[in-house]
Amino acid sequence: MQRRSVKTAILISLAGLWLAQPAQAERIKDVATLAGVRNNQLVGYGLVVGLPKTGDKTKFTGQTLRNLMMQLGITIPAGVNPNAKNIAAVSVTAELPPFAKPGQPIDVTVSSVGDATSLRGGSLVMTPLKGADGQIYAIAQGNLVVGGLSAGGQDGSKITVNNPGVGRIPGGATVERMVQTPFNETDDIVLNLHNADFTTAKRVVAAINGAFGAGSARAIDGISIQVASPRDPSQKVDFTSMVENLDISPADSAAKIIVNSRTGTVVINSSVRVQPAAVSHGNLSVTISENPKVSQPNPLAGGNTAVTPQSQVSVKEEANRAFVFKPGVTLDEIVQAVNKVGAAPSDLVAILEALRSAGALRAELIVI
Repeated sequence: MQRRSVKTAILISLAGLWLAQPAQAERIKDVATLAGVRNNQLVGYGLVVGLPKTGDKTKFTGQTLRNLMMQLGITIPAGVNPNAKNIAAVSVTAELPPFAKPGQPIDVTVSSVGDATSLRGGSLVMTPLKGADGQIYAIAQGNLVVGGLSAGGQDGSKITVNNPGVGRIPGGATVERMVQTPFNETDDIVLNLHNADFTTAKRVVAAINGAFGAGSARAIDGISIQVASPRDPSQKVDFTSMVENLDISPADSAAKIIVNSRTGTVVINSSVRVQPAAVSHGNLSVTISENPKVSQPNPLAGGNTAVTPQSQVSVKEEANRAFVFKPGVTLDEIVQAVNKVGAAPSDLVAILEALRSAGALRAELIVI
């Protein structure tokens, strides 16, 4: 049986719709971060040992083991290939939090870089973690926690759950070097908005000046706000805490519709503007059924068995259903209207594109 679907045209008649939700108060710390106060990425290359014969078969893993043994004072003869199945070459990554001090533990992620089938049951040998400047900032070591598993049979069948080639070591690295931040080195702090917006920047400046006096803050551009602060570290921490907890009303975000073409997800924010419109949606289905007939001759007739094709074609058109967007309708009501006509995410994208082509959609359509 074959089934083919042809989507009918979407009829749009101009009619205006304004979707806007009142902004809610949020803390400054929810919409901005301090300049220079951030995580730093660390990376290292190491060796996982103790695997139950699920390790690498690659040559560079044996070379890594040879180099490790040399550092420990053991020399492997040149003609010997340390092709051990219980080791795996791995990449070790971590994020160094701001203000992290030597001796503090941080979590690390261990990922296989060879052909190891699983890292379950392995232990990471001491691995230095370096920053972008090539300096060592942490040392990682410990037993892996692997959330995935892999199992196979002698007939070649295999099943894998999650990813057994990646594991984590909670608190598996110890900070060895502190990263300097400009927090205590300047007479002011700079707030960077998560999303550049001149209106939000203006409101942040107004909230800070209203709490600490005129001239306490000024906007540098649409994303950065400079705030005068005490030089004493203790007072600066208290002042920053008070600034972060001030309430503001962020500006409404730009009207956007985001479509994920891979998952079929459609997200519409509350700032979307659409003129009143009537939309008609329906489907046309063509079904072709094949029921071949077999013609069998009598035993003494001397004929041949023949297959006679027999096809049955049927056409079914669903009744077109229409809905109208009226002024003042809410975003929830629009979604309900689209769902009532049975529009799938792909159909919804077609409706949105048609609305934009007709000039009825006041929003940016982004496909990712």
